[in-house]
Order: sequence, then C-alpha cells, then structure tokens
Amino acid sequence: MAIESRYKMSQERLEALKAELLFLETDKAKEVAEQIKEARSFGDLSENSEYDEAKSEQGKLYSKIAELKDLIDHAEIVDHVESNNAFAVRLGSRVTVRDLDEGYEETYELVGSQEANPMQGRVSDDSPFGRGLYGHVAGEKVKVDAPAGELHFEIISVEND
Repeated sequence: MAIESRYKMSQERLEALKAELLFLETDKAKEVAEQIKEARSFGDLSENSEYDEAKSEQGKLYSKIAELKDLIDHAEIVDHVESNNAFAVRLGSRVTVRDLDEGYEETYELVGSQEANPMQGRVSDDSPFGRGLYGHVAGEKVKVDAPAGELHFEIISVEND
C-alpha cells in the first residue's frame, strides 16, 4: 500500500492553489480548446505545427491541473503549529540568524515545502536549514548539515504569531 504524501501549507497558499485550479479549468481550458479548434481549420493535421503546439499546450495544461488537484487533495494546513515552547522555531516563525562562519545576519520565515522561496526569505521546514532551526530558541547556536557542508548559525530572534 502506497504512503500518501501530505503537503504542508498555509490556508492562504491553499486558497491561491484553488484559485489557480479554477482559472486553469475554466478560462485557460477554453483558450487552449480554441487554439486547437483554430489550428484544425488550417487543414492537414499531419503537417500542422500550430495543431501540434496547441495539443502540446493542452497536455501541459492537463498535467498542471492534475498536479494542483493532488496538492489540494493532500494539503495539510499548518498556520499555527503548536509547540511545547512558545519561543521555539516552528512553522510560521520569522527567524533572524547570524552566520557564524561568514558573519552576516538574515531573516527567514519557516514555511511548508509548497510555499518555500529562498529568494524571498521563505525556507521550507523540510530543507536542511529549516530542520536545523526547528525547535531551537533565540540565543542558541545550531549546526546545519547542508549539501555544501556543515554550516553554523546563532539564532538572534524568533517571532511567532
């Protein structure tokens, strides 16, 4: 029996996925169907690049719809995860850390894997960095086993809602 994956995300992310799915199933699907219809009007389908392109677009659309349905069906809302320590890093925490090797400070938000965007300071709780911070409090020094090697950080502050 296969193990079902759960995708941790905020309620806002779930709503955004539902809105995207609705758009793809309605407006985008109509647009792609119209492209196929128009391409068919050009004649011989065996040498019709517009038709091939439209069918390829339809395949991508169906794939994206299936992906979104899976994410929505297996979403686990984790806006406010309980912790034994109200001051510990957890999902939804904003954490300021100092890199002890390089000396710089950065602030990150710990989010579910579907919301992660390191360029926007949103790191996944499933990433090595997220796992390394999870459960620790301000003032603690943590070691993160990353693909680039062992990294060392000090947690400067933790903000939880």
